[in-house]
Formats: sequence, structure tokens, C-alpha cells
Amino acid sequence: MAKWGEGDPRWIVEQRADATNVNNWHWTERDASNWSTERLKALLLPVRVEGEEGTCEVTEVSKLDGEASINNRKGKLIFFYEWAIKLAWTGTSKTGVKYKGYVEIPNLSDENDIDEVEILVSLAKDEPDTNLKTLMKQEGAKKIRDAMKTYISTLKTEFTQGMILPTVNGEHTETAPQVAPKAEDRKTAARSSTAIPQSKSIGVKIPTCKISLKDTFLTSPDELYRVFVTQEMVQAFTHAQATLEADKGGKFQLLDGSVTGEFVDLVPEKQLVMKWRFKSWPAGHFATITLNFNDKGGETEVCLEGKGVPASEEERTKQGWQRYYFEGIKQTFGYGARLF
Repeated sequence: MAKWGEGDPRWIVEQRADATNVNNWHWTERDASNWSTERLKALLLPVRVEGEEGTCEVTEVSKLDGEASINNRKGKLIFFYEWAIKLAWTGTSKTGVKYKGYVEIPNLSDENDIDEVEILVSLAKDEPDTNLKTLMKQEGAKKIRDAMKTYISTLKTEFTQGMILPTVNGEHTETAPQVAPKAEDRKTAARSSTAIPQSKSIGVKIPTCKISLKDTFLTSPDELYRVFVTQEMVQAFTHAQATLEADKGGKFQLLDGSVTGEFVDLVPEKQLVMKWRFKSWPAGHFATITLNFNDKGGETEVCLEGKGVPASEEERTKQGWQRYYFEGIKQTFGYGARLF
């Protein structure tokens, strides 16, 4: 038997303050269950399809049982996930008659190819038969399968950041993250910005400017509008706590309080107008942000116009919207790339 300290050096964890897994040799595991629960809800809730019969949309994730984890052994990532999911859906005919039903996904698992996963569509008890069930079974199931594909893809990219740590001469180095920024990064940025002395006197006139942005999302105006006004979805794409009341005069707070404001006008599928501010702006000062949703046939063009933005905050505000809103939404819900 080898004496203490004389064993295979690959099994000896160096005494380091940061407890780094040197050379990725030791088995490490990361629980992805909570992250997966939020991501699956965020991806499945926006599912909506329309046809000659009417429209069908997922209204609730009523069951989400299972677990997910990622293991790193000798620099190789091993993925495990197993979920049983039940969704509630509502169909609305062209004449306005509503039908309710369920979607069951009993075997979303790493052991099954995504194209083999069962998606069982049914009507609720005592509901009469309707062609909307066929619409949900065909087109709805496709969107649900695409949502699950996006979940698996982001599980293997976004959630694995930092699990494999490259080494240079025995020293730990980390690759630059290429995914949506985490809440800690936003908090750090918010703290650094508040360190800049700024006037806090209400009523002091400050130089302001206008900003404009334009981006395209691979989804319908209705689905994209829902992302901006549904608290659970906002929390998903910002990766932080949020509260909002999606009504005229309703307040909202995002990114752990770094962004606050109030809804001025809401036109479903068409336009959102809001008073909006960064926490570091002079007290009481709000910009007016207008989002226009333009249907481009299978895509939605969003045009942002901002008025009253502090001149010194022009670039930061534009970058913040592009990075934390637009890019965050695309990465979270898969609206930035087509699935083949």
C-alpha cells in the first residue's frame, strides 16, 4: 500500500484555496434540476399554433416531475435527465368556442432520441370531439418537440459553463463565457455603475437623447408579446427575480431591482409603451420606451424607440436592451435560430 502522499498524483487534489478540480481528473456533478424546471416551463408556455380550425395554446405546465444532472469525469461531460411532463392546453375555434385538453410527455429522457419522445394529446373529460385536437396533435406537437430540443441544446451548452477547466502549467484558467450573462454579473455591473457620482436631485434638468434598436425574432408577434408581459418568462430570460403587473399603470421591477418602471400602454401583439429607468439614473428620471411588434410572416420585427435617455447613458442603455432583453430572449426561447 502506498504511503500517504505517495499515491497516483492524478488522484491527489492540490491544496488550493479555490478547491479547483485540477486537470479535470476527479468526478464532479452539478444538479440541473431546478434550472431545468424553469427552462422547460419557459420554453413550453409560449407554445401556440393557428390553423383553419382556430388556435391552440399551452396554458399551464401542470406537472413536471423528474431530475437532471451533469457529471464531469476526466474532462468528459455525461448528461442525465428524465422528465414526466403534463401540460394543459386551450383551443379556440373560429367562432369563439373554447375547448380544453392535456398534453402528456411521459418519457423525456437522455435514453430516448428526441424524435422518439411520446407526445400524447387529449381532450378534457366531457369535451366534444373537435378538429382543434388534430391541430394540436400535429402542429402543436411539433412546437413542443422543438421546445424540448432547445432545452437539451441549452442544457449541454449554457448550463455546462465552467465544468471543464483547462489548465496551463498546472494553473487554473477559465474560458470566456459565451452565453447569457448570469445574475451575479449584472449585479456587479449595477454596483460599478452606481459608484459613478451622479446628481440625485429631482427636478434638475439633464441632457437626454433618443435611442433606437431593431431586431428580428423567429416567432409570432403574439408569442413575443407574451414574453415581455409574463412574469415567469421575464424571469427566465433575465435569469433573475422579477415582478410585473401587465396592465396600464402596472409597475415592474427586473434584474433584482436594477431596472424599474411602469406600463403606459399595452396593445396585445402590436405595441408596448413603458416608463423605464436604470437604478443608477438620477432619482425620479424615467425614459419612455416604445416597442412595436411587426409581423413579417413567420418572423417578428421589433422596433424599439427610447426618448429621454440620459445622454451619458446612451450606449449603456442600448447595449443593455440588446444583451439582456433581445439576446436573452433568443437564447432562452430559441427565437434566434431555426431548428431543422
